Amino acid sequence: MENDFEFENLDELDDVFEEFDDFDELQNYEVETRTAILSKNNMIALLCLKTAGQGGAICRIDPREDRPAVQLYDDPEKALDWYNKSLSTSRKNGWTIAYDGLPLHG
Repeated sequence: MENDFEFENLDELDDVFEEFDDFDELQNYEVETRTAILSKNNMIALLCLKTAGQGGAICRIDPREDRPAVQLYDDPEKALDWYNKSLSTSRKNGWTIAYDGLPLHG
């Protein structure tokens, strides 16, 4: 099976996630997280959500894109709404949601 994720420089990938990972450190609130794993035509994509009292962040990793995308929101409810809209759009576009819940570790 061919690997759909090809990152030439893992430091670049770390840089992309830095803003997403630092989001919880910038807030003095409990951070809520959610991760969705999607599959379609032997591809796997990830959609991740972090929210806190004053905002939220969504990270999308799509194997058809060169880099992950991170979007920041001032309102945690707006971030959650966009996360749910993105999942709904993905289903309409033929993606299957293999997992949607707490981030997986290990």
